[in-house]
Amino acid sequence: MISQQLESLPYSTPILQNGKDLISSPWYQWFFSVAQHLSQTPQAVETATTTTAQSASIAATPVLVTQTGGLYRVSYYLRITKAAGVSSSVTVTIGWTESGVALTLSGAALTTNTVTSVQSNTWLVRADGATSITYATTYVSNPAADAQYRLDVVVEQVA
Repeated sequence: MISQQLESLPYSTPILQNGKDLISSPWYQWFFSVAQHLSQTPQAVETATTTTAQSASIAATPVLVTQTGGLYRVSYYLRITKAAGVSSSVTVTIGWTESGVALTLSGAALTTNTVTSVQSNTWLVRADGATSITYATTYVSNPAADAQYRLDVVVEQVA
């Protein structure tokens, strides 16, 4: 995580050092702090999107196979895009492996069954290297396969 503020721009300091073709020390330090700041900024590692016409459960599907172990921020956005005639329910589950143990987190079931129904959530997970971070949904609709939904999942490595 970012632990310090970006240094102030040395706008009143000449960029070149004493007329030479070398960058002055204040500018060098500022550019270095910018590079350091950017390298500590979380990066979106992978994004998975289902279509807006998803009308079935999704089995555990890898979003990302981690290169290194560490902290990952997993976020999802879920929206009902077509309401069922009577009722519907969609639950999102995120899975990962930490210290060799398979773990999961699930959001609350989205049961409001209107096209204005949305849900989003963000979790920090500590995943082992060379393991999958997955997403899955549990879907129920009455009548069957009548409701439709959209799911977006984003994974960022934060540490």
